[in-house]
Amino acid sequence: MTVRAIRAVSRNAIASKHFLSILDLSHDELERVLELAAVLKRARASGQVGISPLAGRHVALLFEKPSLRTRLTFTIAVRELGGDVVEPSADVALGGRESVEDVAHNLERWVAGAIIRTFEQDSLRTFAAAAGRMTVVNALTDEEHPCQALADILVLRERFGDLAGRTLAFVGDGNNVATSLAHGGVMLGLQVRVASPKGYELPAGVMRACEAVARHGGSVKVMNDPADAVRKADAVYTDAWTSMGQEAQSKKRDRIFKPYQVDGRLMALAAPGAVFMHCLPAHRGLEVTDEVMDSPASVIFDQAENRLHVQKALLALLMG
Repeated sequence: MTVRAIRAVSRNAIASKHFLSILDLSHDELERVLELAAVLKRARASGQVGISPLAGRHVALLFEKPSLRTRLTFTIAVRELGGDVVEPSADVALGGRESVEDVAHNLERWVAGAIIRTFEQDSLRTFAAAAGRMTVVNALTDEEHPCQALADILVLRERFGDLAGRTLAFVGDGNNVATSLAHGGVMLGLQVRVASPKGYELPAGVMRACEAVARHGGSVKVMNDPADAVRKADAVYTDAWTSMGQEAQSKKRDRIFKPYQVDGRLMALAAPGAVFMHCLPAHRGLEVTDEVMDSPASVIFDQAENRLHVQKALLALLMG
């Protein structure tokens, strides 16, 4: 793969200045990010240097939540694209000492982009609205996790090719991961089933947004029975029952979500060749058993690897 070939794939930028949600991408732009990610992944595997659209520029990581995969993959992505990473401490990054808007106004004088991992989606929107000079990327909020969804979709495309007509079953809390998966999945024709206990379903607003952007037969269906969701599905996905910031609810959630554990019996209901997915970190013995996590069907580390490639593609298209 030559540098010229990589540049040919990445020649068209993304219209939006920021990436706060999968819904910030048009259908064509989503395809373009995935295509470039696949090209950059192949180039990296073959030792190709690729492209350096961030040469001479700085990108800030503003993280209020702990991170392994997100922090490392974004750091590597920026550096492999020729840029440099700066990391203000959490106590000064997002309004602890001054307003979110003032933090944004300061940073945009120094850096080309900010990658933010925080709690409220509204805080992210406020920051982005104030940041007229730089690009802002959502590295996770309580409501959406769009970079994870990009990596997950790339894994599914690598396994199944065209996703139109394929089925993904998400078992567990209708959380940020489920939201972004639903957004991206229906845009590419995926049939998404989300099985959650009553009161923990995917929000109605997410359902409406999915209906507005669905293409190629893509759909999202909310249900309460995990077996109904998993039956003949091509992919079975779960996540932690208690997200960051919900620790006080953990005992209650463990009790409510116990019937939603993904074990060998539940996976056996999926289609032949189905894959198991988890965004990690996983709580083995709670939302998923070792039997499933360590099985040949598991693609959890492919998902983790693909975080790097989709984020490189995203940054190249947003800032290149």
